[in-house]
Amino acid sequence: MRSPTSTLRYGFANPGRALRLAAGVLLVVLAACQAPTVPKPLPPTQAAPAPLMPTLEATPPPPAVETIDTRVTEQQLDGPLKVGLLLPLSGRNAALGEAMLNAAQLALFDIAGDRFALVVRDTGGTPEGARAAAQAVLDEGVRLILGPVFATSVEAMAGMARDAGVRVISFSNDRSIAGDGVFIMGLAPRPQIERLVDFAKAQGLGRFAVLAPSSPYGRAVVAALQEAVARTGVELSRVVTYAPGTADLSQEVRILADYEGRHQALLAQRRVLAARGDEAAKLALKRLDGLETLGAPDFDAVILPEGGKRIQAIAPLLAYFDIDPLEVRFLGTSLWEDPSLGTEPALAGGWFTAPPPELWQAFRGRYSATFAQEPPRVASLAYDAAALAAVLARRVRDSGTPALIDETALTQPSGFSGVDGVFRFLPDGDIERRLAVLELQRDGFKILDEAPRGFQEAQF
Repeated sequence: MRSPTSTLRYGFANPGRALRLAAGVLLVVLAACQAPTVPKPLPPTQAAPAPLMPTLEATPPPPAVETIDTRVTEQQLDGPLKVGLLLPLSGRNAALGEAMLNAAQLALFDIAGDRFALVVRDTGGTPEGARAAAQAVLDEGVRLILGPVFATSVEAMAGMARDAGVRVISFSNDRSIAGDGVFIMGLAPRPQIERLVDFAKAQGLGRFAVLAPSSPYGRAVVAALQEAVARTGVELSRVVTYAPGTADLSQEVRILADYEGRHQALLAQRRVLAARGDEAAKLALKRLDGLETLGAPDFDAVILPEGGKRIQAIAPLLAYFDIDPLEVRFLGTSLWEDPSLGTEPALAGGWFTAPPPELWQAFRGRYSATFAQEPPRVASLAYDAAALAAVLARRVRDSGTPALIDETALTQPSGFSGVDGVFRFLPDGDIERRLAVLELQRDGFKILDEAPRGFQEAQF
């Protein structure tokens, strides 16, 4: 196990020392790039091309990347431009950190040129560890920091990076930490909800509800939905939240469904029909047999930002309390990017947003062939961030100036393209992504609307 105080510096002193795994691999390049070596940005009004998908072949595991002793001097490394990478390589999140390090190595093998060094430090998954790791890479003279993973760790070290004039691309999706030199790389709720609401509105849905945990993620989903409602003019009928970890959500779902109100409406209708007593009333009463409520909910779409076993437990409750998935569209976030969810009948037919699935599948296959294990979904963030850093570092080198990688480089309007599709950083540190809309089916996913290939306005 690496100790939090050890520095790993992965340096390529010449192009021959970087392992090239396959021609035509997934690269993160500037979205307007015409060649894989010297990217050039498009004008802001021009859309970015989609990445070229590779023909994947099984590849042997890469040889161990050389660990360069910290006593090796800048001159011996031919003056590499250094980028810090802060990951939890020890502690309870060590497996996640190692997987993200593997993904970052793939990116370096693919596109890192000569005189580029990735300085890797262990945060231990704690704010204190993040501060120590950040200080270590800043002492090494890095021009950019990738990571940490967790928002609390980013908060702990952001001030140090800011004081040094070094920008941070964190792997968090917490919008609250973005800004003043910190950018978020994680798949944040806002672009997902914006895409989902826009698509659903185009399909004729106009009344939304949300059932969300009162966690940072859940609150971010609700806030994003409120913003989308204000922008698009759709209606937000109901917002119901619950404490994370609540075992039984029956009461919250009853409130969401307005079950009591609709049940009382049914009882009242039965009393009216019974009082009439004519044949038509008797037939109407018979039609009400077996019903528990009268009328539909006051929404035609409900957003459910949960995944895994949690959403598989929630979805049947909605149907039980008369929120019929044939009448109300169930909507989810990228947490639904799990083919096993389609085995729950109430979820089949639900829509969700996610990065282009074919790009992830290509990366997943290549990662598995290289490291003989499945990557966690967030591993793509480390690949995209490391490849982006390598390309930007090359541009700094080509410019012949010692400039830091700054906001101008990071926020170019044409954006970037990677495993998770097209994305760009905004001046406030937030991230904008182009996402696909998918339908959950019993045997997997169906793409309903492809991810836009650039940053022109999406057309529905």
